[in-house]
Amino acid sequence: MKTIVVYRSKTGFAKQYAEWIAEELKADIFEASGVTVHKLEAYDKIVYGGGLYAVGINGVKLITGNLERLKGKRIAVFATGATPPRKEDIDKVRDMNFTAEQQKQIGFFYLRGGFDYSKLNFADKLLMNMLKLKIKAKKKKTKLEPDEIGMLAAYDRPVDFTGKKSTEELLAYINS
Repeated sequence: MKTIVVYRSKTGFAKQYAEWIAEELKADIFEASGVTVHKLEAYDKIVYGGGLYAVGINGVKLITGNLERLKGKRIAVFATGATPPRKEDIDKVRDMNFTAEQQKQIGFFYLRGGFDYSKLNFADKLLMNMLKLKIKAKKKKTKLEPDEIGMLAAYDRPVDFTGKKSTEELLAYINS
């Protein structure tokens, strides 16, 4: 059975997970920009990973937009984000990115990544600065949530929550 791991990574966290997964599965690995559905069709098992941006999985349309052509393949998608894995948040991400029908064909996994402001491009830095201002404005009026406190601290000091052990559930799924 041929396996491919495809990722889209802006800050390196999805790439790190993709590398660990590909190594464990002895799979081919590619950055998403170099992959077409035609290439995916040559594989039996497909793992796709991307970072979360406003609840959207970066580049996941490569999978969801071509699901009809990928029928019969074992497909896992993972998303990376800085927040702790909470069931309600993971369910929201899954439901925002995949229809109920797509969820029957795709295994979804959240793998905690991190945050490194210095690795963001100009547009992402602009968006994150707007979020930072919003959080700071809230701080003056109400008590901040733990995630907001952590996010403010991470602007000055990158955080990395990645861990190879986090891939175990995804690996079990793709190998089942």
